[in-house]
Amino acid sequence: MIFSGGRRGVSAFITLIVNFGLLFLTVILISGGFPPIFVMMFTGISMLAIIIYVGNENEAQTNTAFLATLLVLMVMLILIIPMNYLMQIYGFSSEQSEEIEAFNVAIGVNFSSIAIATTILSTLGAIAEAAIAVASGMEEIIEQGGSKTANELRLSGRNIGLQIMGMTFNTLFFGMFGGNLALFILISKLDASFGYYANSKIFVSETMLVIYAAISVVLVIWVTIEMTVLKTSKAKSGNKR
Repeated sequence: MIFSGGRRGVSAFITLIVNFGLLFLTVILISGGFPPIFVMMFTGISMLAIIIYVGNENEAQTNTAFLATLLVLMVMLILIIPMNYLMQIYGFSSEQSEEIEAFNVAIGVNFSSIAIATTILSTLGAIAEAAIAVASGMEEIIEQGGSKTANELRLSGRNIGLQIMGMTFNTLFFGMFGGNLALFILISKLDASFGYYANSKIFVSETMLVIYAAISVVLVIWVTIEMTVLKTSKAKSGNKR
């Protein structure tokens, strides 16, 4: 990272270490009895700030990206809590029972809250990356004078967002299958029906993680575009006065 990125590589490496420390602290706090959702919100906002602000020197880009990610994080929290409750996909699945049968799972932790916290954590990286990419691209267009009107700037932002969405969706999709390839092979060998897949807790939970991340990426791209357009329009109006 240092050889390829220089100073930015060092910043990225430090960010990785700090985020690992925050995740370790999260595990300690949750196991100590603190509410998982509140702990994850604190950790998530801290990680978002570190990811976005460290290594990015343009304050206009980082402020827009950070505000956009916070808004989307709040929206996703409102969506995730009722959906996880309705689907009942928290806890361990039957496929994992053999691995944990030697352990006592009565650990005094609300697994429903753990599932919500895990889902929130799974969306952080995708929305932070998409937000800073769109904000950086649009700021570059503004500086180069490539868009004269708000509609032109919005269209340019959408073009950037579409490219990011395509790459992000592929990453999420292949990440899901790569991480659970052995499980899918096992289920395939069992000649399981579609109903088994639809009622498999581990399959549904992994699928929902991908869907939540995809929704959050779409939302953060749209929010970042609109915030950048609004900020630029206000700046132009102020200059005219």
